[in-house]
Amino acid sequence: QVQLVESGGGLVQPGGSLRLSCAASKSIFSSTVMGWYRQAPGKQRELVATIVNIGSITYADSVKGRFTISRDNAKNTVYLQMNSLKPEDTAVYYCNVGAPFRSWGQGTQVTVSS
Repeated sequence: QVQLVESGGGLVQPGGSLRLSCAASKSIFSSTVMGWYRQAPGKQRELVATIVNIGSITYADSVKGRFTISRDNAKNTVYLQMNSLKPEDTAVYYCNVGAPFRSWGQGTQVTVSS
């Protein structure tokens, strides 16, 4: 079982930036998909971004050009740099690791408000 621990959430004004981190409790294969999802109140959880390696990255259309996902395999950590934040980015952000580990983090709250 892999434990995922997210950090870096908080309250930020529109136009601001935050960097989320997600550390895995054990080594993750470099070929394993890691990603970020989010869930706003009253809405379904949605994909934000996924990464296998630098050549295999996907983003939701709503965050393209503003968010950047990256990973450090030596630290078993995935990051989400969020710039130009908007109120509609407000949500609980969850880290996910794919097969064969299939695990979710506990979530970190991101609130974008003036």
